[in-house]
Amino acid sequence: MTNNVPPLTLNNGIDIPQLGFGVFKVDPDKTGRIVRNALEVGYRHLDTAAIYRNEEGVGHAIAKSGIAREELFITTKLWNADQANAEEAFQKSLGRLGVDYVDLYLIHWPSPAKGTYVTAWESLQKIYESGRAKAIGVSNFMIPHLEELLAHTEIVPAVNQVELHVDFQQAELRAFHAEHGIATEAWGPLGQGRINSSPELEAIAAEHGKTVPQTILRWHLQIGNIVIPKSNDRDRMAQNFDLFDFELSAPELQTIAGLDRGEDGRNGGHPLDS
Repeated sequence: MTNNVPPLTLNNGIDIPQLGFGVFKVDPDKTGRIVRNALEVGYRHLDTAAIYRNEEGVGHAIAKSGIAREELFITTKLWNADQANAEEAFQKSLGRLGVDYVDLYLIHWPSPAKGTYVTAWESLQKIYESGRAKAIGVSNFMIPHLEELLAHTEIVPAVNQVELHVDFQQAELRAFHAEHGIATEAWGPLGQGRINSSPELEAIAAEHGKTVPQTILRWHLQIGNIVIPKSNDRDRMAQNFDLFDFELSAPELQTIAGLDRGEDGRNGGHPLDS
């Protein structure tokens, strides 16, 4: 399959493929096979994290793929317990992945009760300046956490990766991102298995001859989100990748915007509890 994923340019000039492949809750023993399948389908943007315990599997798949490192975009994340030791944690992630650098390194959660995310960000800035991470960002940060970083550190996060799907569209946060040059990346883009299959979405999907999940992923792309669906099934991976031969109309986008349930639509953990 031809890789026709459009890039988005981050605030430091680095391009990121707008559609990626996530490995959250992927069994470490199966990660190598699953990631190899994803690469065969055409994905070149891979998203993992230290806490997923599958960085080694991602690294093995990369090594066996024969794909040049510069053709891949690799993201991993700093776990909460390691915020005070980001440099050491980062080096361990590089070792497990078997790479000399990552394209994006994220603070996984703010963990505000620990009070260490600003210090962690200062460490990420040093990692970025060393060239071992081509871009740095955060994950699951709310507006107050972002404001704290902007007030006390030099580098604006390139990305904030957050729970975002049709039921929980995070419009206020996305607007803040746009104002400050932070890219929005959606995890759980299909609702973590709780896919909204409303009559409105089914009608839009039928109009384009697509599935509801494909319609939702296309919505993410068109509103400017970076999106990282996951699947253990190769056919579903391919279906999730088949998003570039149709376009949602402005009225269809407006219909989907009307499905937002706000905070009631959140499925994952709350950042304040991290």
